[in-house]
Amino acid sequence: MTVADARDWDPGDGRISTPSTTRAPAWSAAGPVRPTAALPPLAPYRGQVPPDWSEVVEHFREGLVVCDADGVVRHVSPVAERLLPEVVPGELLAAAGVPALSDGSPGGFTHRGRRLTARCVPLSGSRCCWYVEDITESVSRADALLAERARSAFLAVVGDKLGNPLHPDRAAAAVVRLAVPSLAEVAVLVLAPRSGRARWWRASRTDDEAPMVDSGVLAGGDLPAAIADGLTGVEPHAVDWLVEQAVDAGWLPGLPGTESAARVVPLPGGDAPVGVLLVARRATRPYDEDDVELIRAFAARAGAALTTALLYRDQAEVADTLQASLLPVEPAETAGVQWGTAYRPAQAGLRIGGDFYGSHRLADGGSLFFLGDVSGKGVEAAVFTGQLRQCLQALHRVESHPGRLLRLLNDALLETTQAHGQGRFATIVLGVARPEREGGLTLTMAGGGHLPPLVLRASGEVETVPRRGMLIGVVPDPRVGEVTVRLAPGETCLLYSDGVTEARGGRRGDEQFGPERLVTAVTDCQRMPAPALAERVEQVTCDWLAHGDHDDIAVLALRAVGPGGRASRHLHAVPRPAATDQQRET
Repeated sequence: MTVADARDWDPGDGRISTPSTTRAPAWSAAGPVRPTAALPPLAPYRGQVPPDWSEVVEHFREGLVVCDADGVVRHVSPVAERLLPEVVPGELLAAAGVPALSDGSPGGFTHRGRRLTARCVPLSGSRCCWYVEDITESVSRADALLAERARSAFLAVVGDKLGNPLHPDRAAAAVVRLAVPSLAEVAVLVLAPRSGRARWWRASRTDDEAPMVDSGVLAGGDLPAAIADGLTGVEPHAVDWLVEQAVDAGWLPGLPGTESAARVVPLPGGDAPVGVLLVARRATRPYDEDDVELIRAFAARAGAALTTALLYRDQAEVADTLQASLLPVEPAETAGVQWGTAYRPAQAGLRIGGDFYGSHRLADGGSLFFLGDVSGKGVEAAVFTGQLRQCLQALHRVESHPGRLLRLLNDALLETTQAHGQGRFATIVLGVARPEREGGLTLTMAGGGHLPPLVLRASGEVETVPRRGMLIGVVPDPRVGEVTVRLAPGETCLLYSDGVTEARGGRRGDEQFGPERLVTAVTDCQRMPAPALAERVEQVTCDWLAHGDHDDIAVLALRAVGPGGRASRHLHAVPRPAATDQQRET
């Protein structure tokens, strides 16, 4: 390579002109520049010898390979010697065995583990110069940046998808579905054992189809050793036997056991791992440190989602159990009595409220029945009704006379409310129904500040039962009113809460339903079975409300049936809510 060659070649970017074409910058500080001749040789500067061009090109970032018209290598720069040791001056470039240079197709290629780019620039006299650059580090940086962006995007999707499911089954299925195919060809999630059993979910993918998810249950003692270790918080490091254990458990469908790679990562929970994630794929894609870090980051998000879902499940189970204990108890079946009930709490989503009803059998064949309303609404009122019902359940075993039992109940509630500083009170109608030998019922009822019951006579007449009494749980030794009513076969006694008579609706939306409309609604309903009558009262009240806000509504109807008569099947005026997914699971 001569100085003239270095001066005359055109690298293709316009930096140096060739002899056949003179170029000048289109603009300079002084204005347009006229074309000039080719660059002259380097002139001496202050008496110094100009540097040789070969000395200059040695420091180029790119390596230079100059070939003559016959393709013989005439010059190789130091950078090119390091990148392409096969290229030797004096030999044909095609004989060097570098395909990217032999076929004359510039671009990127891999050589000796390095990523290179090559471009060919024609020189004078049919000669050419190859510029070869090592881009391994820049490609690695770009690949690392793209990989990090892909990991961040994947984890962002994971966080979004796992932020919604609050049901453990759906959360677990989402975890394994998200892991395939980004992290594995087969992903298995095993939750920490509960009651001696461990539930697992698996997602596997065949071809390009969507991952298929299935699940199962294993006894805690049948878990593979790697899974059991993972549940203690230990991440197994000996990965060679993980595949064998997963195959023995039947968890790797479609994967060759001897040619697969697997990892086990605990899913962080509260005090202990909430579960373990097993990921596996073909050995052609082994898990490196970056993959393992991504799996751990994924496991951290999965563990948080599952911990939240399991906590929600536990809280839901507690709430369901407490809620079931606070719901009104259906009256016990009693000879000669047909019961009908309706219940609609003010807060329908809670299913519980401050109204209550029920009955208890007595040793003499009679039945103790009651309907009441406590102060307040919602959960606090429902808890108070639970306390009141428990008191009744205990006290009726030592006292069955309605008046005396109501006074005992008042004393018990006073003691409870004063101990807790609640200051709550209740209204109640409490009675005893005893079947008569010739048919019918005798009702002895005591009242504490509650609305008067109604009696539907066989003639169609509706009677209001006169009754007086004070609130329960307010003062010691309250005044209690007591009355006895006889029901002939086919006649019905109706008890109701103030949620019926004080329901506001009508044309203007603020008018109370009132006792007069209630009497009108049940007039001529004497032939209705008790369940149908209770349902009618609830229905006309809700029609009056027209979906407006209301207080708790409770209705209890007891109908006298003839001698040997059989009570009809009890009907719910308000159907129970459909079972939730959580209830179906348990």
